[in-house]
Amino acid sequence: MLHFHIITLFPESIEPYLKSSILGRAIKNKLIKISFYDPKDFAVGKHKRVDQRPYGGGPGMVLEPTAMLRAATKAMSRFNLDIKGTAKIFFSTDGAQFDESMAKKLARKNPVRARGRKRPASNGARNILLICGRYEGVDARVPKILKAKSVSVGPYVLTGGELPAATVVDAVARFVPGVLGKAESLERSRVSSPEVYTRPEILVWKGKKYRVPKILLSGHQARINEWKQKKPGK
Repeated sequence: MLHFHIITLFPESIEPYLKSSILGRAIKNKLIKISFYDPKDFAVGKHKRVDQRPYGGGPGMVLEPTAMLRAATKAMSRFNLDIKGTAKIFFSTDGAQFDESMAKKLARKNPVRARGRKRPASNGARNILLICGRYEGVDARVPKILKAKSVSVGPYVLTGGELPAATVVDAVARFVPGVLGKAESLERSRVSSPEVYTRPEILVWKGKKYRVPKILLSGHQARINEWKQKKPGK
């Protein structure tokens, strides 16, 4: 099983997506598991605040470190702090670019037992810790203390790390054996194309006809594969 531990202030913003369709089926079949940890539940102080004004001035608020670290500690206690090889990801605009290669590596990365320890983490489950920021970000000491890898899902800024977390879960889960259905399991081995077509052969829309490319109706698989490998318009 691959266990995702997501630290977020707003689990409700992505939970429905992660529990639907293919991912929902994977959870039901115990191929993956997703746990949420809300820093608000670990806030300290009289007012239980999780955000504070940044030192040095500037707009917005910053997520304070204590609640974030306590949430992370709660998550990590499930797979033991002394287990090496557990992936810890902190979403940041200047992080390493998330791609297919990273997704595959995360899916197949196994926890390494600490020296002298006989029992693997979480009964052998592989674990990925995902730390979602909000507002102006998270106190920089959090990823340093956790030794988390800084990762970016693209060259743009989002309002929080929840969408990147959902993206990582979706992309990584696809490489877990059994997550994709029978037909979908062939997806990475077959020749694919950014352009796909289905019935009807001739689509009439607002008086104009749109046809399926003739090559796809030819039955000549070698030529069809050659067409699929070409970029649209080439």
